Amino acid sequence: MAAQLTFKSIKAVVPLLDRVLVHRVKAETKTATGIFLPTSATSSPLPEATVLAVGPGAPDKEGKVIPTNVKPGDRVLLPGWGGNSIKVGDEEYHLFKDSEILAKIQE
Repeated sequence: MAAQLTFKSIKAVVPLLDRVLVHRVKAETKTATGIFLPTSATSSPLPEATVLAVGPGAPDKEGKVIPTNVKPGDRVLLPGWGGNSIKVGDEEYHLFKDSEILAKIQE
């Protein structure tokens, strides 16, 4: 189970090594035709998120730092499990390892 941490400001969180701070995209509560969806239909988290901050990267076996594959502002696909959740006010953010991110969304 992921740890639940609380901070006053998300700017207080600076990822280390190959960690990536993301904010999951919220599920739509209303369809395009104006029908409101029940919370049971929108309770599971979407796998899409926006990258807010990244660490400098993790060292390899020789000590060379390998940078992360994503940068702030990127949209990414996340697994349905993993990461550590961070609560700031009513908003929830997550920290993932760079290697846990499934894909980068490019449009």
